Amino acid sequence: MILIIDDDIAVRTSLVLLLESEGYQVSAAASPAEAVGVMKKAVPDLVILDLNFSNDTSGQEGLELLGKIRENHSSVPVILITGWGSIQLAVQGMKAGANDFINKPWDNGYVLSTVKTLLDLNGNKAAHQTRKQLDKTYNFQHIIGEDPKMLDILETIGRVAATDASILIMGESGTGKELIAEAIHQNSNRRNKPFIKVNLGGISTSLFESEMFGHMRGAFTDARFDRVGRFEMANKGTIFLDEIGELDAGSQVKLLRVLQDRTYEVLGSSRTKTVDTRVVSATNKNLNEMVNRSTFREDLLYRINLITIHLPALRERPKDIPLLVNFFINNLKEIYNRPKLSVSVSAMKWLTQLPLPGNIRQLKNLVERSILVSKNDELTIDDFSIQLDLSPVKTGAMQLPGVGTLTLEQVEIEMIKRAMEFHKNRISKASASLGLTRSALYRRLEKYQIPYDETED
Repeated sequence: MILIIDDDIAVRTSLVLLLESEGYQVSAAASPAEAVGVMKKAVPDLVILDLNFSNDTSGQEGLELLGKIRENHSSVPVILITGWGSIQLAVQGMKAGANDFINKPWDNGYVLSTVKTLLDLNGNKAAHQTRKQLDKTYNFQHIIGEDPKMLDILETIGRVAATDASILIMGESGTGKELIAEAIHQNSNRRNKPFIKVNLGGISTSLFESEMFGHMRGAFTDARFDRVGRFEMANKGTIFLDEIGELDAGSQVKLLRVLQDRTYEVLGSSRTKTVDTRVVSATNKNLNEMVNRSTFREDLLYRINLITIHLPALRERPKDIPLLVNFFINNLKEIYNRPKLSVSVSAMKWLTQLPLPGNIRQLKNLVERSILVSKNDELTIDDFSIQLDLSPVKTGAMQLPGVGTLTLEQVEIEMIKRAMEFHKNRISKASASLGLTRSALYRRLEKYQIPYDETED
């Protein structure tokens, strides 16, 4: 049973009709007191709660009721109803334990999608499935792993893929966030529609609107032709917003609007366009810490993370390393025409004990470099260790300068110079080794006035 709590009879009636048309059993209450009475008779499967009652717009009554629901029925999902003008009230409610919020006037499709997602997640408590069972049900062919943490993630993806729920993927660089985003799309009802990847760290502030929403010819000095924005490209499909933690404050506001009400305006046009797209975001940053430092909007964070997936670092699932190595070897056998390639038992054991701060990306590069350099068909510890020692990321404890010897800026300059020298000015390789995007490295080279002659990647 879904319980709707709102003092506005029009809101209650609209939501009851919408949800009943989808086959849900629905009850409604016009006040917190009435809602408490309903919940004493039967615990609902989900609650849709308005925070404002009567003439009071502080939301205090709604927040108090939310507190009671959380205290007595901690596992019941709660969706808040709010207006754009009271977005901060919704954020307050999310902090108090709500699962999501919808704005008036709402989008029926979004409401139904959110309801289905939360009910599925809350009700599906089945025993964990094996990798073989998951592969029979879902398309996860590009994701390698049998670690329990990864199986939990794949189960979650399988359950929520069919909905339009916004998903935030968090994890260190190189853990495979893009592959997870693609798996979400491939297992969704939008699989035959576009999957548009956007590296937000590579888009400058001045070009953000043009890149994301498009522009009309003549909208600004260099706008010689009409341009279709990424959101329009992703219409009916999925948009993957990678490195969302790199967005500046102004761009965050613009992104929030399109995520909030699914509308945007093309630069140079006064017409408002509507977009229907599934949003998947990813970051290697701690967005909660960024919210505390006021560098990331709290309301944007709550809008993008109805479901949050934390990808484990490779060192947290060492038993998956042999699976990944064998997968890479089998692919590279064909690419380099070396059908007898294999890895010795001792070398495989050695690889599983590496810290691999660059995660899957570092492991793949290590395997490929070792194959390129070694003439042996069976790769040994020596083949891998030589290439690991040449890597700009060293194993073991880092040797740092004494406190007060160098400023943080001087350390950054030195590391950038070393990476550029090691990779012979190849921007993509140097930026990857530093954990930066290409554009972020370009900005630092310009900021610190570091001279370089770019080499073709």
